[in-house]
Amino acid sequence: MSIRVVLVDDQSMIRTGLRMVLAAEPDIEVVGEAGDGASGLRVVTGLAPDVVLLDVRMPGMDGLEAARRIVDAGLPTRVVVLTTFDEDEYVTAALRAGVSGFLLKVAPPEDLVAAVRTVAAGQGLLDPAVTLRVIRSFAAAPAADPGRAAELAQLTERETDVLALVAAGLSNAEIAARLYVGEATVKTHVSRVLLKLGLRDRVQAVAFAYESGLVRPGG
Repeated sequence: MSIRVVLVDDQSMIRTGLRMVLAAEPDIEVVGEAGDGASGLRVVTGLAPDVVLLDVRMPGMDGLEAARRIVDAGLPTRVVVLTTFDEDEYVTAALRAGVSGFLLKVAPPEDLVAAVRTVAAGQGLLDPAVTLRVIRSFAAAPAADPGRAAELAQLTERETDVLALVAAGLSNAEIAARLYVGEATVKTHVSRVLLKLGLRDRVQAVAFAYESGLVRPGG
């Protein structure tokens, strides 16, 4: 079964480029497009695609508001925000809204295809360049959220260690090597962390780790 994708961007040339890249893949199908957030929300609600690629800056309803509404609607659609280097404030807000991933518009085609497949498989995605900017954003934020910090008490010591390493950007294989355990064990710990904290994926886990004060930028 193909991964069904909707493209939302106010620049038709961007949509054309994205469509050409994705249409070349046998397992991906672009099923709809829109040129602004309101239209995108209607298309996504009507088609319930697996993935929506969403620009941030658009006329009328911007991509951030559209992302919030898509996530709040409880649709099966995973949201990937397309961003540029000068939109840090949008990245942080979108992260809190519960999107599944971020991808720079200048990312190479193979990264775009990999991003679609990754989030369609239920995993979160943070472009490494975007991750650094998110960390800088949290570094500029005030003290940790006490409510978030209290929720950490639900985790075992090992689960807390795993969460900290996820926030540092390590893969399951890298965490396994760091903790001298099997990769399957790490996967189980990650699943338990997400379940206990009510998080959907690793992207939200990274945000939680910083907001709770478990991880401090530069620490």
